[in-house]
Amino acid sequence: MRTHHRWLVTARAEALFASTVPTGMLLSRAQLDATVATTVRRHGGVRQCAAAMATEFGDHPEAAVHRMRWALRAAAHR
Repeated sequence: MRTHHRWLVTARAEALFASTVPTGMLLSRAQLDATVATTVRRHGGVRQCAAAMATEFGDHPEAAVHRMRWALRAAAHR
């Protein structure tokens, strides 16, 4: 995977992780794109989505691991 593509998948996964979409939900490409855009705007940027994700890993590590795996799969396959 090229570095640029890997960075985009990671950023999209972080935004999806920080979204209000339930873990495990199957999203179409359009739904994923809309969710990522809305979440990035709501949090004020990709870095803030990553910060929200880090907070969840600190507060609820078991659930956060499961959610991040789902987010990465969704971001990579859509």
